[in-house]
Amino acid sequence: MKKIKEAIILAGGLGTRLQAVVKEQPKCLASIAQQPFLSYQINYLLKQGIERFIFALGYKKEQVINFIHENYAHLDVEFSEELTPLGTGGAIIKALQLTKNTDVLILNGDSYFNINLTNFYHLYQLKEAKLALALKPLCNFERYGRVEINSNNKITNFYEKNPCAKGLINGGIYILNKFYIKQFSFQTIFSIEKDFFEMQYMNISIYGFCFDDYFIDIGIPDDYFKFENDILNKTI
Repeated sequence: MKKIKEAIILAGGLGTRLQAVVKEQPKCLASIAQQPFLSYQINYLLKQGIERFIFALGYKKEQVINFIHENYAHLDVEFSEELTPLGTGGAIIKALQLTKNTDVLILNGDSYFNINLTNFYHLYQLKEAKLALALKPLCNFERYGRVEINSNNKITNFYEKNPCAKGLINGGIYILNKFYIKQFSFQTIFSIEKDFFEMQYMNISIYGFCFDDYFIDIGIPDDYFKFENDILNKTI
């Protein structure tokens, strides 16, 4: 099967909720079992066949650039640097200017979702999709909004964060066709989730594919420590 080869990692966030345990650092450099979180993401992507990396950076971006140069000098890499926060959507649009491929993988820089990217890309191609989200089934959650799909894997609804016994959540990994996205008019600063996915799903085809693989978002201390514990206990 054909592999997707280029990825944008959204690594510009402030990590406000994590400042109690990660101080004076970008969230993506939070130390997990003596390695920055970003290392786990990069190593995962390399194993999955990603060959080119674009890092969308903002808060304390120099630290991330130095880390990459010192530890991953062999990477084919570009840095998309924000002067002011652009939101997830603005960061993606800016970073897309540095991409070379039509189909691009997008990842949130504070979550780890251990899916098979080749399978994800295969499903994307089978549907002749232009935009797809990797979805994670969860039980008994309230931290995430819920996503609904139909039998054809088209997203039919997004729901706000609420206590939920069972449902699908956005796993923070997307594939998009950059030329398709460029057809839309966006504000300079916007959220890809709130201002595009949730506003446009009724007008365009956004596909969602389910993967019941390991998922965690380290944005809060409890999950930060859980991920570290899972790494140390080799349960991932």
